[in-house]
Amino acid sequence: MNNLIVNYFYSMKRTAGCIVLLIGGIAAISAFITPAPVTTKAALGKKLFNDKILSKDNTISCASCHLPEYGFSDTVAFSKGIEGRATTRNTPSVLNMKNRPYFFWDGRAASLEQQALMPITHPDEMGLPIQEAVARLNASSEYRKLFLRIFKALPNSKNLGAAFAAFERTLETDSSRFDAYMDDLIAFTESEERGRKLFISDKTKCFDCHRGPDFTDDQFKNIGLFDGYALNDSGRYLITRKKEDLGKFKTPGLRNIALTAPYMHNGMFQTLEEVVEYYNNPGAFVLSPINIDSTLAEPLSLSRQEKADLVAFLKTLTDKRFQKQR
Repeated sequence: MNNLIVNYFYSMKRTAGCIVLLIGGIAAISAFITPAPVTTKAALGKKLFNDKILSKDNTISCASCHLPEYGFSDTVAFSKGIEGRATTRNTPSVLNMKNRPYFFWDGRAASLEQQALMPITHPDEMGLPIQEAVARLNASSEYRKLFLRIFKALPNSKNLGAAFAAFERTLETDSSRFDAYMDDLIAFTESEERGRKLFISDKTKCFDCHRGPDFTDDQFKNIGLFDGYALNDSGRYLITRKKEDLGKFKTPGLRNIALTAPYMHNGMFQTLEEVVEYYNNPGAFVLSPINIDSTLAEPLSLSRQEKADLVAFLKTLTDKRFQKQR
């Protein structure tokens, strides 16, 4: 929104004789961005999501890495936490998390409430013990009033997690071009339709893992990005210590996928075209993958047109609210 304001002001300044319009525009935008009163758990969670008070050095917030304009993901392979510390996995989107049974790439959190507190305490992210985070909120007259108004209690770890979770549950998207197609409101282009049919076909088997309303089966899969050497993140195995989970990661949903580059748990692919190219022939990228899923054992042998059609279909999953922003 800050960029919108700056661009608006500059555009007004470049137009001769528009001082009155500029002043009127300032008033209009000021009214538009005036924050609504915080009266609900979700509104409190949104405020906390954007507040740097919960990082050790007060330099970052949740929104520093989960950028709304990029589908609440980041634009780099590894986000920077306090003191410029790099995370070890790509920041996933927090959109469409309401119905997920697990959270994070390795599924280590079983609820949104549990998930919300983990980045606060992680030493490479916000680096603040929960006890200290709660103490900071209690030291703030504003937050004391808000928590008492909404939770009828002073800030504590439980209602802090509950506020975050309430906000994240509002981040559902179901107004994409794909949704309009499914409601018979529009027709796909020829390329999009070919891509849709290819996506659900036995040739690609995309739909085997990316199915359901949010295009995920909520399972853990090893797609070939683990070789124990250059690619040595063991994924789900670090949580379960089960050999069969070696190199497995949670299947991400695909809604708004065109916004959330770079891709994969390690952010190694910059574009959807690269992702499709990888799935077309994983062996061309990783020579000796360990524990790769059997569905990826053989190349797909997609044509150039088929690859382009798949990308065209994936782009239909972008919610219209983001299409207006970009």
